[in-house]
Amino acid sequence: MRHIPRKRFGQNFLVDGSVIHDIVAAINPKQGEPVVEIGPGMAALTKPLLEHLDRLTVIELDRDLVVRLQANPKLNVIASDVLNVDFRQLSASLGGQRLRVVGNLPYNISSPLLFHLLDAIDVVQDHHFMLQKEVIDRLLAKPATSAFGRISVMMQWRYAMERMLDVPPEAFDPPPKVMSSVVRMVPLTEWVQVPQPLLEELVKVAFSQKRKLVRHTLGKWLDEKGFNGDFDVQRRAEEIPVDEYVALVKAVHGV
Repeated sequence: MRHIPRKRFGQNFLVDGSVIHDIVAAINPKQGEPVVEIGPGMAALTKPLLEHLDRLTVIELDRDLVVRLQANPKLNVIASDVLNVDFRQLSASLGGQRLRVVGNLPYNISSPLLFHLLDAIDVVQDHHFMLQKEVIDRLLAKPATSAFGRISVMMQWRYAMERMLDVPPEAFDPPPKVMSSVVRMVPLTEWVQVPQPLLEELVKVAFSQKRKLVRHTLGKWLDEKGFNGDFDVQRRAEEIPVDEYVALVKAVHGV
């Protein structure tokens, strides 16, 4: 029986065999690895992944699809909204290994999901995600470009990232109205350790009025924190490199 894609779940099922092959090749799954697939849908990616794995954990919200997936004895099916999944707990249940998380992500929750996974980065080996191309443009954006924003800073602080391939709308059923891309995200082994909530707060304030100089936003925030160090606030938020944001948090945290 054919499953009708549900708009409220952001379902666009990948159907292009060559794209699926390229994604699996990029992931390069190995026996014994704790691979977790988000939003397996009609199992287009699930089935070729299982050719390399004895066991695969999948997270699916759509109850009709959950029933189909549960019929496969090689799948550990978590019937849940992925934003409610505790990835640290999941890692512990899979033997404490760092997770390899993959998926064709629902575009309507991509940013909240990336931040949710950032909170559990210590139990992650890598991510391979299909996302809206525009989102990956923002993930990889350089300072002083229009795409550079809050998500660029937060993800570049903790991940090394690269675009693996671009995917046209016709590779999906139904075709989305946007181009898609696949990104690889690997947690950095070395990074400047600062309180994540404070960095999130600082960056959110900085980009709250993106077209204005940060003296109107971040400048006031720094004054409220009692910061009297050196920082050039005569710039727009997109002009400030990641390492400067991180260094500023470190300085504020030490005040």
